[in-house]
Amino acid sequence: QVQLVESGGGLVQAGGSLRLSCAAVGSSFSFAAMGWFRQAPGKQREVVAVITRGGITNYSDSAKGRFTIASDNAKNTVYLQMNDLKSEDTAVYYCAAAREDQTMYRLSQRRWYDFWGQGTQVIVSS
Repeated sequence: QVQLVESGGGLVQAGGSLRLSCAAVGSSFSFAAMGWFRQAPGKQREVVAVITRGGITNYSDSAKGRFTIASDNAKNTVYLQMNDLKSEDTAVYYCAAAREDQTMYRLSQRRWYDFWGQGTQVIVSS
């Protein structure tokens, strides 16, 4: 009965910033890793950022240098800080959690995650 609840999406101008949150409900947050994926209309869902239980992070090429993933175990929450947003960042953003330890390569793929949030819309205008 684990649920991931995303929040923080909305409309923002190009060059602006936005912070997404993902709260794990019904769990002690004992996950091997959590990640953020996004899906634009007509496109495949793709990984944006990943963070492991030990705090190791990884980013897609488009996110690197602009986005930061972080976790707050006290609040059972994972965040995605997005800066210098571009029109191509427009998408529905999904939070995901993996129970078992995986390589960073596998954590870039959807099939290795066990739980998914409902998604939060991010629209970047220009």
